[in-house]
Amino acid sequence: MGEVGKAGHGRRVRGRGGWRGLVTAAVVSSLVGGTAVLAVPVSAAAVEGALPQAEVGRWHFDDAVAGSGVTVAKDTASVGARHDATLHTAGAGWSTMARRGEADQSLWLDSANPANQRAYASTDEAAVNTADSVTFSTWVYLTDASSSRMVMATPGSQAQAFALYYSSSSKGWVFSHTVADSATPVIITSNADADNPPLRVWTHLTGVFDTHADTDPANDTLQLYVNGRSQGAAVKLAAAATARGATYKPWSAREGLQFGRSVIRGQGGLFFRGRIDESAVWQRALTEDEVLQEARLERDGVPANELVAQWDASSATGTTIGELSPYPHPAMRLSATGAVLDSDDRALTLDGVSGYASVEGPVVDESGSFTVSARVKPAGRELATKPIGYRAQVAGQRGGGQSSWALWILKRTDDIYQWQFTRTATDSLGEVTRETVVTPASDLAELDTWVDVTGVFDAQAPFEAIDPEDPSQTREGLGTLRLYVGSFFMESTSSPGFDAVQQGAGELAAGRGAQGGTTGHHLPGSLRQLRIWTGAMNENHIRDQVLDPTVDDATTLSQ
Repeated sequence: MGEVGKAGHGRRVRGRGGWRGLVTAAVVSSLVGGTAVLAVPVSAAAVEGALPQAEVGRWHFDDAVAGSGVTVAKDTASVGARHDATLHTAGAGWSTMARRGEADQSLWLDSANPANQRAYASTDEAAVNTADSVTFSTWVYLTDASSSRMVMATPGSQAQAFALYYSSSSKGWVFSHTVADSATPVIITSNADADNPPLRVWTHLTGVFDTHADTDPANDTLQLYVNGRSQGAAVKLAAAATARGATYKPWSAREGLQFGRSVIRGQGGLFFRGRIDESAVWQRALTEDEVLQEARLERDGVPANELVAQWDASSATGTTIGELSPYPHPAMRLSATGAVLDSDDRALTLDGVSGYASVEGPVVDESGSFTVSARVKPAGRELATKPIGYRAQVAGQRGGGQSSWALWILKRTDDIYQWQFTRTATDSLGEVTRETVVTPASDLAELDTWVDVTGVFDAQAPFEAIDPEDPSQTREGLGTLRLYVGSFFMESTSSPGFDAVQQGAGELAAGRGAQGGTTGHHLPGSLRQLRIWTGAMNENHIRDQVLDPTVDDATTLSQ
């Protein structure tokens, strides 16, 4: 093995694949499938003062556009040898539905033609040494859960060392390890906590194999993360294998890294349906904080976002509001009464009694970060007739008998109205288990004027709050809500933390919502636009991507 990337003095570290090489702040060398590539120690903690190693492979899948004829996805990592991925069959291509937003591309594996549904991408050689600590990370957009769907896999001659996939039998995401390269494999899995993940949404997956920087296989663990959250406890591979009557021993899978298919004994299968984007591998175990950071998908220091739904009433006619994003969502249908499209006002007008517009949701994975924004004009005269405490839903996603997330306007008193952004979690019986309500501390909602109201759920943002079961204690969690009126951030009167894993389904509505098992909460007023993004926006995003430049931002807040 040659010495490469030597930039200063260091020490040598022995890993599962042999000598790892000279450890410095620069790159070092390792063995991957018998080929010398660049790597660093299993853990940054293995050598005091060593810097964490960057990824040894990263594929943005933004190399070309549909119909270009380009069939290579470049590996853009800077550590080690490069392993470009080749797209295979006519069913593999590029898609504008991509996680980093406008002008981005993703790997498309979603042909409607059954003859082209065996598409995938792969590297020519192994990109990592699977006998040592390794991390897999990727974004997925699954469109078909009728059978198991492989996302990433590292095949050997008989089995796959690691696989990250959707399982139709367990009906959830799985990260697996096969204990030996055998024709009769024993497979150990780390499974997602929740089953039946939503389809046609972007979800971040991470699989971590951790040898804990030692040579004792009894300590090796397997851990799946979904949208940055660990799924159950880490699985101890040796103990799990023993319970299955097998002997665990790490091994090196020497075939190329697979995107979108499994390979067992040389035969491809479990072909993915949908899109794969922003994939990466590390020759070490990422920490939980690093997994969270990867799930944020930051660009220029801020999380990237992707517009996944847009209903615009300004040019709609008849009884539907068309959906304008590249994503395959249907039009919103107007209720039989109380909802009309006003061509003069270029908006959906709602009577506050029976009017609304709706479509089947969801359009985002609510265990991950998302942003929702509505351009709305509340009707003061009609709201004046509502009782004090009345909450009108501007837009929201139903989740059982509640709104899983929603934007509201609340009538606090006869003269005081406030915007709200909420998230509500329920159990299998429909009982509320957690509710977070973001209400501005002082700013009031102005009526009879157009305003952009935006709610942000940042799934990776930490919070600290008083423990409701023991007020003398505080608890920490992940997931915070933010509310913006115009481009102004609204400080909340209560803790914005929401760490429950909650997924809405069913009706996504503008102009009515659900609370306490009752559907109603009709909005009197007008709605011009409803947009939803995957990803957590900040003030600059909202100013650049949300606000109507013809609306004076200063008028959206009452004085």
